[in-house]
Amino acid sequence: MLDSSSHLPDTNRLSVLAATVLLAYAVTPFIQLPERSFQVQLPGIFLVFSIHFATLTSILAAALAGFGADWLVRSHPHFAGHAGDSRHWILPALTAWVIGEPLNRLEVGLEWWGLFALGGVMLVTVYVAEYIIIDPTDARYAPAAVALTAVAFALFLILAIAIRAAGPRLYVILPALVVAIFLVALRTLYLRLGGRWPWKWPVVIAMIIGQLVIGLHYWPVSPLQFGLVLLGAAYALTSVAGGLEEGRSGRGLWLEPVVMLAVALLMAGLLQGQ
Repeated sequence: MLDSSSHLPDTNRLSVLAATVLLAYAVTPFIQLPERSFQVQLPGIFLVFSIHFATLTSILAAALAGFGADWLVRSHPHFAGHAGDSRHWILPALTAWVIGEPLNRLEVGLEWWGLFALGGVMLVTVYVAEYIIIDPTDARYAPAAVALTAVAFALFLILAIAIRAAGPRLYVILPALVVAIFLVALRTLYLRLGGRWPWKWPVVIAMIIGQLVIGLHYWPVSPLQFGLVLLGAAYALTSVAGGLEEGRSGRGLWLEPVVMLAVALLMAGLLQGQ
């Protein structure tokens, strides 16, 4: 019988995969290509979409991270029972995409390298955790699931702050954050519910967060406040959805989401005027 404590990803595969994804971002600041713009005329609205080389890099990095995650977990002894299951693609791809948002908007310097290192740590953490949770009997399954949940919501916060700071139009902000929270909620609930795909809840959560994004977009709030409010609401909604699926009621259902939402709103309030 295989010892579950030995189920860790192959070091060579992990290092090659992480290095390949990070290399895409490492060379981006040194490659300058002209921006391409596309214009779309719709009834009553004129849209302009700009595509930068950095944008293409983020898409490529996300694709590499997602396919690379599949390549990595296929070496797990228990992968046979999960063939065709794409759940382990979600967070690696999201991680690679999100870490590119702040990196692509900063000049290369100490802060850039600090974020680059943090992104690398988050990416490796996600890969290792995704590998571990292939086996539900693994002794480290629970910590790995907690780590994936924490990273997922941290990524959503980073994306919300970065995209707000960039100041794009609402038609750019809205789909990016709605898709991100849909994926975060979907993966989080899957982990919490022991392998069930509760599709309806991520859709509902994404719709509610989308409405909040529309409202907050026109409020004079800082990027950090913007991100904290969305994070608190997203976590609270996901927690309530998970509790309802688990059959909880009363204090057991509402305590955690209310506390987390209150903490996020309090932090956002304390930042008012700063």
